[in-house]
Amino acid sequence: MTLDQKKWNTVCDKAREAMLLQTVADTLEWDERTGMPRGGGDYRADQVSYLRAMVHRIRTEPAHGEMLQQLSEQVGELDPQDDLAATVRGLRRNFMRDHRLPEALVERIARATVKGQQCWDAARRADDFSLFRDSLSEVVELKREVGQRIAEGSEKSPYETLLDEYEPDARVESLQTMFNDLRGPLVQLIEQIREAPQQPDRSLLQRDYSVAAQREFSRFVASAIGFDFDRGRLDETSHPFCTTLGPSDCRILTRYDARWLPSGLLGTMHEAGHGMYEQGLRREWFGLPPGSYCSLGIHESQSRLWENQVGRSRSFWSWAFDHAKKAFAPTLDNVTANGLHFAINQVQPSLIRVEADEATYNLHIIIRFDLEQRLIDGTLLVDDLPDAWNLAYERDLGIRPPSDANGVLQDVHWSAGLIGYFPTYTIGNLASAQLFDAAAAELGDLDLAFARGDFLPLQQWLREKIHRRGQCESGESLVQNATGRPLSADSLVAYLRNKLGNLYRFEMP
Repeated sequence: MTLDQKKWNTVCDKAREAMLLQTVADTLEWDERTGMPRGGGDYRADQVSYLRAMVHRIRTEPAHGEMLQQLSEQVGELDPQDDLAATVRGLRRNFMRDHRLPEALVERIARATVKGQQCWDAARRADDFSLFRDSLSEVVELKREVGQRIAEGSEKSPYETLLDEYEPDARVESLQTMFNDLRGPLVQLIEQIREAPQQPDRSLLQRDYSVAAQREFSRFVASAIGFDFDRGRLDETSHPFCTTLGPSDCRILTRYDARWLPSGLLGTMHEAGHGMYEQGLRREWFGLPPGSYCSLGIHESQSRLWENQVGRSRSFWSWAFDHAKKAFAPTLDNVTANGLHFAINQVQPSLIRVEADEATYNLHIIIRFDLEQRLIDGTLLVDDLPDAWNLAYERDLGIRPPSDANGVLQDVHWSAGLIGYFPTYTIGNLASAQLFDAAAAELGDLDLAFARGDFLPLQQWLREKIHRRGQCESGESLVQNATGRPLSADSLVAYLRNKLGNLYRFEMP
């Protein structure tokens, strides 16, 4: 069947119009997190909710849905990974999801999440959950309604429909199985490290690292690994993130701690990984599925790969150490590259997810995965969330948060309505290790390249295998095609055992 070119042009124009308005709203939210005065919050909520409602209206026009249905029949014989087929499939999927949500509900969520992030920020600064409780209750109720509306008539639970927004077609049962496959080896590994004969000098990371020097060094490293500052910028915020405001306008944000080097540096490498994915998407398809990221699990695989497989590698520090000594002189004068590398890879159960080591990080995610499911199904009340959080940390990590700021208030996600987002972090960790193994097998000695500051071969491999594919393939398919096998915990467990076993000098099973 011949593609109706007029209908094709119309649906693409509509999608690009919606993206234009969406990026305007995203720009306002970026400004809110970076420079907006606190007094501007109420009006900013009105601005963003108005724009989100307009985007929803465009994407759910009945005529738009009818054209997508007709086009989906016309592209049925094409390769599913073809750009045309992927565009129609992706736009129709979004329509089928969005048209179940009334515009008023979308507007209420946009307003509640803008205000929610402001309440969260104030509560975190005051270390007082009560300042955030009512706002969070509203967000949870609204997201529960979204989940129920979309789940109606399907086999999915309301929580799974929220998860589906970030990781299409993911199911709770399969994720729980994968996470359980990971949890056992991690608990064993952490116990081996606790009893290991050799331990790092953690104090090396807690010296005086001036924020000004960290800003300069972080920008230098982000540029070196491939983040394009002609098409992006680096700023600071209370909770690091990455957002794309146009095909050549990617914003990454980090935060610095003058007494903890990894916070700013590894945070920047993490967000630069997100940013390089966005910069690697095909600009001519911006606003359409072939020019959009595949899933948040795949997105997270890019950030975690650059933060961990690269940023925590011995070969990276072979190159970066002399630059770091110069940037932070005289702080590192009596430190060796091996000593700093070991410290960067220290494993110690801690309270803050974004600063967690590789071995314990996924336990933070599993805790959140459980709690947010219970919030949505109603078995956990918002009033009881702080206690449930603290008990989970005692059970899984052996530590109890001394305050809300270091506990239930540490993440911005729930205030922003991002319920169902957290599992994608562990999906990303699993995929990052598997993708890195495949890249190393194909490209040869990546350690040698890193040691001389050459990160381009890895970036180009990821651009070809992941970035330029956009949404033409599912995340599951991307991993399968790039690595030759389905996603599993095997690569991540092997990577952690090998690296940490060598550092801590314990026998690997």
